[in-house]
Amino acid sequence: MSPTENKLIVHSIESFGTHDGPGIRLVVFLQGCNLQCKYCQNADTIAVKGGTPTEIGSLVKRAVNMKTYFGDDGGVTVSGGEPMLQSKVLIPFFETLKKEGIHTNIDTNGLIRTPEAKQLISELSDLVMFDVKATTEEGFKTITGAKGLGRLIENIQLREQSQKPYWLRYVLVPDYTDSEESLRWLIETFSGNKYLEKLEILPYHKLGTYKWESLGMDYQFKEVKENTPEQIERAFEMLKPHFKDVIVK
Repeated sequence: MSPTENKLIVHSIESFGTHDGPGIRLVVFLQGCNLQCKYCQNADTIAVKGGTPTEIGSLVKRAVNMKTYFGDDGGVTVSGGEPMLQSKVLIPFFETLKKEGIHTNIDTNGLIRTPEAKQLISELSDLVMFDVKATTEEGFKTITGAKGLGRLIENIQLREQSQKPYWLRYVLVPDYTDSEESLRWLIETFSGNKYLEKLEILPYHKLGTYKWESLGMDYQFKEVKENTPEQIERAFEMLKPHFKDVIVK
């Protein structure tokens, strides 16, 4: 199912979200993704088919009704799946939210470089959260099933050039993304970026395994162990001196 001119294909909606951007947020999870990350905790959002066509007017109304809860920091976050697959409809959605004075945020894997996606990244989003899946093209393909690290870097550079704030989110997967070499790559590639506000370290976990099983899909990281406290602390201490704000989620 594809989005129409004024409808987004929505997987689910979370009111009063506190984990997907600053403050209290209305989080809209869209259906469909262009990757299939082996540790995805929302495997039910991967398939393009499914979801509920939802008029952007009703989503805006819901957000306006929540404005008193948003305060100075909160707003609307669009996540997924991969929200940029529906970027043509996200443009009028974000334009309307901005007219209502509501903060907009998009959580993206950063691979899509259509004109509409570029407009969202460089102009319409008050905040962009980029998910950095790996630090090499080979590692990226191993984790996601596709190549795309170069396109992600280009979109991050586009956001940096727009002089607007953004965050990076990095899943710390033992034996895949937690090596000193990988962490050094993050430092060398992004620590000099002026508009990068925050780097979130996301410890690896298996909370979404049951979704894979319920869909009849094989969870491919069964043998990967979750991070030890020492592994998380080591990554935090290595990255902290080089970025404005480093947090462990």
